[in-house]
Amino acid sequence: MNALAATSRNFRNAARILGLDAKIEKSLLIPFREIKVECTIPKDDGSLVSYVGFRVQHDNARGPMKGGIRYHPEVDPDEVNALAQLMTWKTAVADIPYGGAKGGIGCTPRELSKSELERLTRVFTQKIHDLIGTHTDVPAPDMGTNAQTMAWILDEYSKFHGHSPAVVTGKPIDLGGSLGREAATGRGVVFGTEALLAEYGKSVKDLTFVIQGFGNVGSWAARLIHERGGKVIAVSDITGAIKNPNGIDITELIKHKENTGSLLNFSGGDNMDPNELLVHECDVLIPSALGGVLNRENASSVKAKFIVEAANHPTDPEADEILSKKGVIILPDIYANAGGVTVSYFEWVQNIQGFMWDEEKVNNELQRYMTRAFHNIKNMCKTHECNLRMGAFTLGVNRVARATVLRGWEA
Repeated sequence: MNALAATSRNFRNAARILGLDAKIEKSLLIPFREIKVECTIPKDDGSLVSYVGFRVQHDNARGPMKGGIRYHPEVDPDEVNALAQLMTWKTAVADIPYGGAKGGIGCTPRELSKSELERLTRVFTQKIHDLIGTHTDVPAPDMGTNAQTMAWILDEYSKFHGHSPAVVTGKPIDLGGSLGREAATGRGVVFGTEALLAEYGKSVKDLTFVIQGFGNVGSWAARLIHERGGKVIAVSDITGAIKNPNGIDITELIKHKENTGSLLNFSGGDNMDPNELLVHECDVLIPSALGGVLNRENASSVKAKFIVEAANHPTDPEADEILSKKGVIILPDIYANAGGVTVSYFEWVQNIQGFMWDEEKVNNELQRYMTRAFHNIKNMCKTHECNLRMGAFTLGVNRVARATVLRGWEA
C-alpha cells in the first residue's frame, strides 16, 4: 500500500471513529491546491536538464500551510499528497497554528553540484513564489535539502517580495534561523519516547535501542539517547549497519562517519547485514529513514517492544495490524517526528517578532509541547478506546474539522 493510500485509510478510520459527516470528511481529504512545475536549468557543462517540481497545499483551516521540500528521485504526486495530508494532522496534533503542505523535486541531489542545486532551487522558487508566503505557505527542509537550500529560497523569494525571513524555516542561524532547529526532530523523538516510556514505568537509561537511519534525525536521536544513558546497540544508514550488544559510543561513531563517510568498519562495533537491523533484538526500534520499511514480510519477525516512528510512514497498515496483534506499542509518525515542525513554528514566531530565543528556551518549549501532545493523544485513546495511532489521528482530524466548521463551512 503506497503512502497516500495508507494515510487516507488512517484518516477515514479516524473520521469514522469521530462520526464525521460524509461531506466534511470528503472536504478534509481533498487538497486545497496542487502545484506542478517544470524546472529547467543549465548544468555546469552547459547542457540543459529539466526536473518536475511539486507543491501540494493540503489545508489552511488552522493557519498558514507548512511542510518540507524534499529533493529525491522518488518524489511524485502521490507521495507529496500523502505527506502534505500528514502535515495537516501533525500540526494539529502538536497544536501549533498551521495547516499542512509538502513539496519536492524529483532529482538525485548527490548527482548535482552545489551550483546546480542552487540554480534548481532558485528556478523552483521563481515558479511558486506567488503561492507561498509568511502567512500563506511556509516551506522547510526535508530529505535531500538543508539550511542552505532554505537560504536560497529566502533570497530568491525576497527579490520578489522584499526581505521576508519568515517565508521559510530551517534557515541558517545567520539568516534568522532558530537555535535548536537542527536537533529539533531528533530531540522531539526523544521527548516523545520519554513520555511513552513513562506510561510503562520505564526510562531511556534502562533500555536498548536500534536506530535505522543515521541522518539528521537518527543521529540526533542516537546522540541524545546515548547522553541519557540509553544503550544504542545497532545503527544503520545508506552506507551499511553496525552493532555492539554492549552499546555503541555514539559520539565516536559520529566522528568516524564524519572522517570516513561511512558507518562501516567502526572500531567500536561490528558490521552487520542492514536487512537484519529492523528485526534485531531490542527494547525500542526507531525507524528514521524512508517510509514503508516495516511491512507484512518482516513485521512478524520484529522483536522490539516499542516502535517510535521518527520517519514518515515507516509502517505499512498490514505491518501495523501484525505488530498490534503481537502487542508491540507504536508511537505514530504524526506525533513522534513533530519536533521539527514545532521548532519551525518557534522560528517563524521569532522571525515575525524580530526577537531571538536562546536555545534553552527553544528546547524547554519543545519538551512542553511534545509532552502535552502525548497526554492529549492518550486522552483520545481512552475516549475512543483506540491505539496511539488512532488516538493521534482522531486528535488531529478533530481539531481540523472543528476549525473548518467554525470558519463557516456549511454541510
